[in-house]
Amino acid sequence: MALPNAYAQYNNSKILTASPAELTLMLYDGAIKFCNIAIMAIEKKDIVKAHENIVKVQKIVEEFRSTLDHKYPVSEDFDRVYVYLLQRLLDANIKKDIAILEEVNTHLRTMRDTWKEVMRVNKENHKG
Repeated sequence: MALPNAYAQYNNSKILTASPAELTLMLYDGAIKFCNIAIMAIEKKDIVKAHENIVKVQKIVEEFRSTLDHKYPVSEDFDRVYVYLLQRLLDANIKKDIAILEEVNTHLRTMRDTWKEVMRVNKENHKG
């Protein structure tokens, strides 16, 4: 029993010591993971598990949307993307549609990969 507890403590400390940029990356990874779980649940006809995981993705996207800094013009573009993703997630949940979830996941992966690249460039620019 000590091993799962140690893993939980490690995971918790990873979150507590993460920078805002790293937390954003973790949220993207989580949204992608929950979307994948929902897809597998639909394939197995586990409607409850699919619903629960689609809702988790929605909550992450809603968090991204609520934390946009509207003093930057690009935030309006992100807001439109997030609104679109939320609508698609709602459609996917109502219809239990794997194709819609795969589309959402494609967008989430693109955004995550872009975020990773921004983090990498930012890190290189601050090396001195």
